[in-house]
Amino acid sequence: MGVGEEEFEQEPYVGLEFNTADDARIFYGNYASRVGFKIRSGQLYRSRVDGSVCNRRFVCWKEGFQINSRTGCPAFIRVKKSDSGKWVLDQFAKDHNHDLDACEENHPANSQCKSSATTAKVVDLCRKPRIKQLDVVNNGCSSSSSIASAKRVKPGANEGQVKLEPFVGLKFDSANKAYQHYDTYAGNVGFRVRIGQLFRSKNDGSITSRRFVCSKEGFQHPSRVGCGAFMRIKRHDNGRWIVDRYQLEHNHELEVQMKANRGSASRKFLDEINETSEKLDIAKKHNGSLLKKHHMNNIGSDWYTVLHNYFQNRQAEDIGFFCAVDVQMGCCRSLFWADGRSRFSCSQFGDAIIFDTSYKQNNYVVPFATFVGVNHHKQAVLLGCALVADESTESFIWLFETWLRAMSGCHPKSIIADQDDSILQAIAQVFPSSHHRFSMWQIKAKECEHLSPLSSECKYEYEKCVYQSHTVGEFDAAWDALLSKYGLRENAWLKEMYEKRENWVPLYLRGTFFAGIPIDGGLDAFFYPYLNSQTSLEEFVVRYEQGLEQRRGSERKEDYNSFNLQAFLQTNEPMEEQCRRLYTLSVFKVFQRELLQSYSYLGAKIHEQGAISRYLIRKCGNENEKHIVTFCTSNLDVSCGCQMFESEGVLCRHALRLFQILDIRELPSRYILHRWTRSAEYGTIRDFDSGGSSHEIKAKMIWSLREIAAKYVEFGATSFEKYKLAYEIMHEGGRKLCWQR
Repeated sequence: MGVGEEEFEQEPYVGLEFNTADDARIFYGNYASRVGFKIRSGQLYRSRVDGSVCNRRFVCWKEGFQINSRTGCPAFIRVKKSDSGKWVLDQFAKDHNHDLDACEENHPANSQCKSSATTAKVVDLCRKPRIKQLDVVNNGCSSSSSIASAKRVKPGANEGQVKLEPFVGLKFDSANKAYQHYDTYAGNVGFRVRIGQLFRSKNDGSITSRRFVCSKEGFQHPSRVGCGAFMRIKRHDNGRWIVDRYQLEHNHELEVQMKANRGSASRKFLDEINETSEKLDIAKKHNGSLLKKHHMNNIGSDWYTVLHNYFQNRQAEDIGFFCAVDVQMGCCRSLFWADGRSRFSCSQFGDAIIFDTSYKQNNYVVPFATFVGVNHHKQAVLLGCALVADESTESFIWLFETWLRAMSGCHPKSIIADQDDSILQAIAQVFPSSHHRFSMWQIKAKECEHLSPLSSECKYEYEKCVYQSHTVGEFDAAWDALLSKYGLRENAWLKEMYEKRENWVPLYLRGTFFAGIPIDGGLDAFFYPYLNSQTSLEEFVVRYEQGLEQRRGSERKEDYNSFNLQAFLQTNEPMEEQCRRLYTLSVFKVFQRELLQSYSYLGAKIHEQGAISRYLIRKCGNENEKHIVTFCTSNLDVSCGCQMFESEGVLCRHALRLFQILDIRELPSRYILHRWTRSAEYGTIRDFDSGGSSHEIKAKMIWSLREIAAKYVEFGATSFEKYKLAYEIMHEGGRKLCWQR
């Protein structure tokens, strides 16, 4: 059914049919307005065959508990797409657990207007792609029609008209006007916009195309859900910008109301960025070489003054505080800093790091980048901060070398960073032995852009090839078949991604230590939500300190829990008790999950040669899930084909099952990484043969001693009695170390 006035009085019932899911939402919105509540979109489910939406839920706006105003209301309808293409209501819950709005009950949508003095109620209808909802109020009464088709109007048209939705061929005089147009359209529809990727000409470096995306695009922040809505514009030879690609559909609920004047500060900033980038982001030929004029920021004139005072105060309080300035031709170009706690954390948890440059994608007022690691509680831990002057290779080389110097030269095993040519080159030069993994949110965004014109079947085969291949041969064969079947051999983006497959395809990342950071995601931005694209310089230091304290407060809480709480044992295995005693709570949960899962596997020896044996470990009832586990009887070495221990540092269920078969009751010490233990925070170095150069071991000893000495200072200065006790302890320690003459 369509949604007409004859159906308005109907109550939902199982079996009710609609032409589209949007018709169902409009129907439920009308019903809700009459009864006295509001609705929003709930979950949607997609087909595993072609990825299309197969059913949707529309719920009472008080469903869930995410914000204080919600009460977990169970009222909802669910519609399912039938084979005929109709949407059928197959589930319906009528009752609410909260009071309904009596005013809305007294104002059904098809009632007559009572008087001009009566306040007009805006019916909360839900937006539909390509449809605008207008509430025309005449003398206090709503017009009989609250839904009108949007018409295409030219940019700069009368503000009172309905703003058009994007279409291929829409032209603009500048990229800035295109952004303003899309931002206005977004305000009408109910979402927010941010600037996405830009592409440059290989000839002169000028910008040739830009993308404007939904604010929920990507996966980097918890608030983002990988929304695929976007508009892309391309610059033609005549200087005009033309829409050449767009996507209207969102995978999340839209906001019911948007402020007309929202984000004025952001708008002004983006205007300046667009104008500046178009004027300054050009290239000049000089002596046969290409020299780019980088958009110079005002770090030296504005930010350095504020941060210099902050740095001086921190250095007075923290003897381990480190800061550095990149100065070229008398100008401050970049800043780096790390406090003593970050430098100590790097000695323990600097083996896998994330270099977060989300400021580039989110148009931060302050070009703020962070180095982040994973601590022994699997929490994000800060390893350094920077303000980046520009995005040149030279700037990133300076930044990485400075970070390395501040962290006593300890090279990470792996680093997660953007797929950016300048970052790629800098990592290759400064961290040649580190495995560079591309940020998955960026990969997802590029997949959305470059694969959107392809068929759903092609996308399905692409994802199966990339994310489900188990061997190199299997991946290569599937990739080659994909290119041949869909005529994609000349696709430049796919060519580039294949060449760089070792940096992003899960198969090639297996076996590299990433501290358990999932391949299909990453950690939340460290300072979210304290620092965002609108944080001004005046607020920066205060918000930075608040975010840092919140994170470190969470770490202290986990430290307390790990030393004062015990997880429940779920087996009689001695190794479970062993790991509970050593691991932090968070890591023990990972181990315990693998241990419990191991009982659903069977094992059989398939090969033996001397002390080396191979076993086939397969899951009961699933012949496709099997792994080869190699075991050495002479030294109890174990190695599994899934390589979980190599990438996460915790033994997998397959190796644990083999230990059970061989009656090995406790884990060899080499399989309990010190970085995951409760004592890791204190930097205890158990063993000089545990790996690492003498330089790295000395750096760990220095930071371990410095950290414990800092605790004596911190607690010893709280009272005179504690001061005397701390002094006596350190004095006695000094006597034993024979540092006195």
